[in-house]
Amino acid sequence: MRAALIVALCLFVPGVQAGERFVPGFEALPLMAGLEIEPGSAMVFDKPGGRIVEAAATGTVSAARIGQWYAETLPQLGWRPEGKSLFRREGEMLSLAVTREGTGARVAFRLYPR
Repeated sequence: MRAALIVALCLFVPGVQAGERFVPGFEALPLMAGLEIEPGSAMVFDKPGGRIVEAAATGTVSAARIGQWYAETLPQLGWRPEGKSLFRREGEMLSLAVTREGTGARVAFRLYPR
């Protein structure tokens, strides 16, 4: 099932291409081109009420472009916008905290139960 979802993402979601990288710990959350995962930033906590997943990435991409790319991409993956940087899918919430950092930006991804 997971492999089929990844293939579908690569074929049908604009901006997601074959060879696309994904955010570690997240199922089928693409990592925007120009971003690199911060080593050691990915953490997964499983608990009875759901899972909590965190990861962070940095790059030379502007904070505005990161926000725009994820705002366009996530709804195509079933995530419904709940605010500027907050998305909901099934029983989970996904937040993105995008900040400027030097000449680029940093994005912190956080998934938690709704």
